[in-house]
Amino acid sequence: MVTSAATLASGVAAESEPSPSAAREKKPLKFSYGGQAVMEGVMMRGAHSVAVAVRNPKGEIVVHEQPVNAALYRGPISRIPFLRGMTLLWDALGLGTRALMWSADVALGEEENVSFSGPLGIGTVLFALVFGIGLFFLLPAAAAGGVEKVLGLEHNELLTNVVEGVIRLLLIIGYIWAIGRMPDVARIFQYHGAEHKTINAYEAGAPLTPESVARFPLEHPRCGTGFLLVVAVISVLVFSLLGRPPLVWLLLSRVLLIPVIAGIAYEYIKFTAARMNRPWIRALVAPSLALQKLTTNEPTPDMLEVSILALQRVLAAEQAHQPGAAVEPEAEEVAAVAR
Repeated sequence: MVTSAATLASGVAAESEPSPSAAREKKPLKFSYGGQAVMEGVMMRGAHSVAVAVRNPKGEIVVHEQPVNAALYRGPISRIPFLRGMTLLWDALGLGTRALMWSADVALGEEENVSFSGPLGIGTVLFALVFGIGLFFLLPAAAAGGVEKVLGLEHNELLTNVVEGVIRLLLIIGYIWAIGRMPDVARIFQYHGAEHKTINAYEAGAPLTPESVARFPLEHPRCGTGFLLVVAVISVLVFSLLGRPPLVWLLLSRVLLIPVIAGIAYEYIKFTAARMNRPWIRALVAPSLALQKLTTNEPTPDMLEVSILALQRVLAAEQAHQPGAAVEPEAEEVAAVAR
C-alpha cells in the first residue's frame, strides 16, 4: 500500500526514526542500500521499502514511501544468480522512472496532483526502454555494419563486433556528456553525488549529517554509470559468439540478448563491489569510477540533507520490519544499480 506524501521541514527527519549509530550496537541486518538522483531530490531503496525525498519550491522536503516487491527483493529470485539481475534491473527501471516523474511534479510545486503510478508511468517506462534500446543497441549494430562494408571487414567478424562495441561506448559517453551540459541535468548530477556520498558515509559507519557526509567521495562501485560501461564491454564478448548474422537477425539478437548481458553485468558489479579491498579489483573498477565523473557533481549541504533524509526513512522502515536488528551495510547483497 502506497503511503501518502508527507511534507517535512527542510532537512529534518522524524524524531521517532532510530539512530543508525545506536542501531548498530545490536545484531546487524545485512543489506546494501542504493538509489538514484531525481529532480531536486534522491530516491533510496532498501529490502522492504523505497523512499523518495524531494525539496519543493517552498524549501520543504516532501517524502514519498512505498514497499518494494517482496518476491523480487527478498524472495528466492533475489538469490538466483543472473536471473536476479534481470528482474531487479527491470523493477529498478520502473521505480526510477516513476520516481523521476513524481519528483518533477513536486519540484514544480504541483504536490496536490502527484502520482507515483498509473498508465502515464508505464508509458514513460516503455518509451525510455525503446529509446535506450534503439540508441545504444540497434544504432551501433547498424553503424558497425556500414563500417564493415567501407573498410572491407566482412571476413573479420570479431573486429566488426569490437567496432560495434566502441560505437556503443562512444554513444553512451557522448550522450551522458551532452545531457550533462543542461542546467537541470547538472543539478540532478549534484543530487547523484549526494546519493553516492550518503551511501559511502553510511557504509563507512560515519554519522549521517551533511558535514560528515560531505567528506566522502562522489564515486561508488555500484553506480549505474559504471554498469553502463560494463554492459558495453560484455556486449562485445556476447555478440562475438554469434558472429555477424543477416541484418534482421543481427538486430533481433541485440534486443533478445539484452537481459542476458544485463544479468552478467549485474553479477560482475556484485562481485567487484564486494571485493574492493583487493588491488586487482580496484584496477578493474577504475574505469567505471572514472566514468562517474561525468554523472556526479559536488552537492550543496541542502542537497545532502535531502539524500540523508531519504536514506533515514528507508532505514526506519527496515527497523520497523525487523525490530531489534540493526541495519548494517553488506557488500555481498547489491541493491538496485544507482542511476
